[in-house]
Amino acid sequence: MTQAMSVLLTQEAAAPQWGKADVTFDGGAARIHLGNGDELRQIQMAARKLRNQGVTTVNLEGQDWDLNRQWAFAQGFVTAKPGWQLNWTGDAATVATLEQRMEAARFARGLINETPENLPPQKLATQAANWLKNLGGDAVSFRIIEGEALLEEQWVGIHAVGRGSERPPVMLELDYNPLGTDAPVSVALVGKGITFDSGGYSLKASEGMLNMKCDMGGAATVTAALGLAIRQGLNKRVKLFLCCAENLVSGRAFKLGDILSYKNGVTVEVVNTDAEGRLVLADGLQAASASGAPFIIDAATLTGAAVMAVGGNYNAIFSPDEAVLDLARTKAKAVAEKVWALPLEPWHKDMCPSAYADTANSRPVKGGGAGGASNAAGFLWRFVAPEAKWLHVDLAAAFEDSAGALWAAGATTHGVLTIAELLKD
Repeated sequence: MTQAMSVLLTQEAAAPQWGKADVTFDGGAARIHLGNGDELRQIQMAARKLRNQGVTTVNLEGQDWDLNRQWAFAQGFVTAKPGWQLNWTGDAATVATLEQRMEAARFARGLINETPENLPPQKLATQAANWLKNLGGDAVSFRIIEGEALLEEQWVGIHAVGRGSERPPVMLELDYNPLGTDAPVSVALVGKGITFDSGGYSLKASEGMLNMKCDMGGAATVTAALGLAIRQGLNKRVKLFLCCAENLVSGRAFKLGDILSYKNGVTVEVVNTDAEGRLVLADGLQAASASGAPFIIDAATLTGAAVMAVGGNYNAIFSPDEAVLDLARTKAKAVAEKVWALPLEPWHKDMCPSAYADTANSRPVKGGGAGGASNAAGFLWRFVAPEAKWLHVDLAAAFEDSAGALWAAGATTHGVLTIAELLKD
């Protein structure tokens, strides 16, 4: 059995012989020397340093480890490969919260890091539904709409994006209702579940396609958030819609120039088959709107433009309602996650014009052109009920292509805690 290393926090400077190091060692213990102004970032980076030195098992010890400090350490310490162990400290309530967070994060991380061959759309939906059913028991019911049945219910976006694959697209409709049959829906969640994104006929280069198993990160994030909220005693009705498909090239795949006629009457010209996420989310947002939920949250690894705007340590958020943005900021701050609001104005709905349809799904230029993340949000806005409050989360921080100073390679689960907090509000 691997001996655990004790990890402690201290405000004391390292001894002179350690130079500028902020992690020092004394026998079987490591000390993280705080004091650079952003303690949580420093703790997460220290955890990465320990893992990079081959440390696999740690005990967090001492009085200075509060809830967010321990979670920051965990975010830096975990890796896609198994073989690590992290032992919490603190009172029973703190440890229970951390275990609940880790259970949800493990589930999301396992889905996002899974190989695309092993996670077709049907399996993604089934695993999400079964996990939530195990957590929520009789309060959870669901159905999975598959393949041609999507067209029967006019979910044309999911069907179009997924029809090029031999493995059919699906929509998961899940209802968590601990209150009784006639209880109103309080929140609806929508997740992008593209289990692999080749770009379709707007084919990605190999380096851009390599990690596209992460393109179902939105589905994993909202599922894990709902599961965490259930674990923490959520007592309101929530509906979950996962829009799941493989975006592949074949004789049956959708094509540039196709026009999709959505259930709400909006027509969309396809000018970029690699802007497929918004096409499937359009279905999910209409289903969420039809549920009557006064608050709709969608999450998606939607645009490279969001990554360019906010980097890989923030998730971009959008809403036409400033109060919704303020609430998201407050909830993210409470759990030490980072969000940043990008512009969304009514005219963003019209930033992808088409000569043949009400709108196009992008602009026919590389990367969708300037303001691509806001233009994508404007497209989605067309499919949200006017009376609903709506938050769109573009998950710029959901996945790391390679290991860095803060994260190991793979899924980060950044965003799960924020959405779970929003559900509890």
